[in-house]
Amino acid sequence: MGCRDVHAATVLAFLSGTASVAGLLAAVLLPNWRQMRLYTYNKNERNVTVYTGLWIKCARFDGSRDCVIYDPQWYTAVDQLDLRVLQFALPLSMFTAVSALFLCMIGMCNTAFVSTVPNVKLAKCLVNSAGCHLVAGLLFLLACAICLTPSIWVIFYNNYLNRKYEPVFSFDISVFIAIASAGGLFFTSILLFLWYCACKSLPSPFWQPLYSHAPSMHSYASQPYSARSRLSTVELDIPVVTHSS
Repeated sequence: MGCRDVHAATVLAFLSGTASVAGLLAAVLLPNWRQMRLYTYNKNERNVTVYTGLWIKCARFDGSRDCVIYDPQWYTAVDQLDLRVLQFALPLSMFTAVSALFLCMIGMCNTAFVSTVPNVKLAKCLVNSAGCHLVAGLLFLLACAICLTPSIWVIFYNNYLNRKYEPVFSFDISVFIAIASAGGLFFTSILLFLWYCACKSLPSPFWQPLYSHAPSMHSYASQPYSARSRLSTVELDIPVVTHSS
């Protein structure tokens, strides 16, 4: 398989990364990071559940889908530390993952739709090469770490709120969406790392260097001194022919 050809591994990695970014976008927009359930002892009233997101807050009566209280300016007055951190972490994770997707897309498009040989200046990265896969895999792994750490912290912070106040807090579906999206980003990075290891032909850790001259010239390099010293003990008898007058 040519490493600069588009194969199932690179396409699957691109689709997995796209689905993960879509999951992160849903987790950012949905107001379902934390629920606060308020109980009433009045039999004429209904219990209220407050749905808290990163940007908006919605309060609903039990059995109703309409928001009794809808706060679109919630993002400016977030008083929960974990949600405040997620307001910055998730968009940063999305930007990092989109950068990796853009890099993969450029590489595949240059390979699939450009019939000419790629420019030497672009051959290190902007083609479907092993170096391109490595950089994209590192970006996906970074996006996974940025997203996963604060998303798991929400679960522990929720327990902290229940101990500090009353056990009325519970984490919602956006936590699971963010963690699943982080798992998709990790799977995408693993695919790209495996493709890099399969395609890597040189021991360079990051980039596969391009030769500044013909590769065959490296075979004529001078041997180390130790190798020459072992050859110095070989004696060669060269006959000399003289002509007598």
